[in-house]
Order: sequence, then structure tokens, then C-alpha cells
Amino acid sequence: MKVKKQPPQTKDQWIQEIRAAWQDATEVIPYGQVIGHKTTEHELFHVAPDVCLKFRGIKPTKTARKKATDAALASYVANRNDQPILLDPHMAFAFCYILSHYGLGLIDITEGEELLGFIEDNLERIKSDQTVVSF
Repeated sequence: MKVKKQPPQTKDQWIQEIRAAWQDATEVIPYGQVIGHKTTEHELFHVAPDVCLKFRGIKPTKTARKKATDAALASYVANRNDQPILLDPHMAFAFCYILSHYGLGLIDITEGEELLGFIEDNLERIKSDQTVVSF
């Protein structure tokens, strides 16, 4: 698996990237109507693994998608009932985005846990700051 763009180096850079990744993910919302499914922000966590691959410049092979998706969605399902913050669509997306990086071996579990704590503490920055860095 070739990574063309390394993950952010600081927590603030992660916040900026997750904000951009969220905006990228929202572009799928109108396409739900095409297949007869009303897609909402609450479902965007499903696309976090694919956005992770896109932002890292990783070819979306079956293996890469499986690693990212399995880590993200299995962790989400395992934690959503015990973590009420995951009911927030932005936090659910950020959670799956970070765990996708873990599944791909781009961050370790300690870094992932630290990032998720930081993101939870700074969630409003993801929701309200509309300044987006291009990726």
C-alpha cells in the first residue's frame, strides 16, 4: 500500500483535515436521492474510510478498503451505545476517519485515542469553522 500523503503531524492539523474531510463527505448526500435513499449527515460516518483513502492518496483496492472499513465501522458499532458523543454526526465521522487511519497502520492506538479525546474536546471547531484547507 503506497501512501502519497502522510497524516497530519499536529492535533490542530488533524482538526483542519477532518473539517475538510467532512466537507468532502457531504458531497455524497445529493446522490442518495438518485438511488431512492435519503442520505443525511448522520450516515456520513460510512464514507469516512473512503475519504481517508482519498486524503492519503491510497489506491482504494479491496484490501485497503477492507482494512480501513473494518477498523472504523467495527469500532463504531462496538462503541456507539457506550459513547453518547457518537450520536453527533460530526463526531461519528471523525471517529471513523481516525480509526480508518489506525486500520491502515498509519497511526497507532495510543495516537488514535489521544486524537479522539482532542477532537471530542474541540468538536465545535470542526462544526463551526468554515475555513477549509484543500487536500
